[in-house]
Amino acid sequence: MNLSSRLVFLCAVLLCVATQISFAQKKEPEVMLNVGDDAPAFALNDDQGNDWNSSEHYGKKIVVVYFYPADMTPGCTKQACGFRDNLEELQGEGVEVVGISGDSVRNHQLFKKAHNLNYTLLADVDGEAAMKFGVPYFAGEHTVKALIDGKEESLVRDITTHRWTFVIGLDKKIKLKNEQVQAARDSENILKVIGQLKN
Repeated sequence: MNLSSRLVFLCAVLLCVATQISFAQKKEPEVMLNVGDDAPAFALNDDQGNDWNSSEHYGKKIVVVYFYPADMTPGCTKQACGFRDNLEELQGEGVEVVGISGDSVRNHQLFKKAHNLNYTLLADVDGEAAMKFGVPYFAGEHTVKALIDGKEESLVRDITTHRWTFVIGLDKKIKLKNEQVQAARDSENILKVIGQLKN
């Protein structure tokens, strides 16, 4: 390989590395929400492709907004199924649950179908809601392979958020901000928090 070819090859390698680094960069939002702050307003597509606007939900029920990394991954599936299994009890306490990730509407549809999820998932494909809540996320394409109804599906996303959970009270203020969520026990923890809010 002559010098010119080596230089071209080296430039190509450096470009590839630089691209991977940029895709893997962590996005740190400038927002820093605390308990007692007003919950941020946001609007996203739900798992049916319809508009979901926080202004139509805040103040009517206690709203649990949980951010999670990805559909069809082990920890996120445990978290999602926990909310599924405890949803009736949560609804009995006047709670609405919404899950948010960087997955697309289609990904959410597949996730809900695979695990019989009975609440709304929102598609934060650009990280807009994550930014408003101050939730860190990574930008870069990731694919999850999953067998759903005997068919292998590829779930592609460009945003991967951290696992944070918020509880928004009837006064539209943040009552809980959990940055250290235990995926499998999140719904149980939320039930305890709701019980404390009622006392």
